[in-house]
Amino acid sequence: MNAEMWTAVSGGVVALASAGVTAYGARSARRTKRQENRDDFLAITTQQGAAIERLEARIQRQENEAEKQRERISDQDEAISWLLHRVRSLVSHIRKAGLEPPPAEPMSERAARYIRHIDA
Repeated sequence: MNAEMWTAVSGGVVALASAGVTAYGARSARRTKRQENRDDFLAITTQQGAAIERLEARIQRQENEAEKQRERISDQDEAISWLLHRVRSLVSHIRKAGLEPPPAEPMSERAARYIRHIDA
């Protein structure tokens, strides 16, 4: 073998070695299926965690609003009860004076569900 042959052979060996290292480097730089699955799982759990936090915040707002509405309804119930008592006492006072109160205007069905047994 002469020098040119050795040069050609060594060039081929270097080229093969370089191709092998390049292929190995490309393979090792690529993510494995396990790594991809792990990252997918992390992304999904992160998204789910954010969605759960949004839902919890929405539920908390709805619970706060429901509490305000319950309080408002309770106050309105108290006011209606007081008004009913006041109307009844006025009707009673008018009747004791020997007079008759004016006839009541017709009541809507919606109001009648809440206000029953009014003497006026």
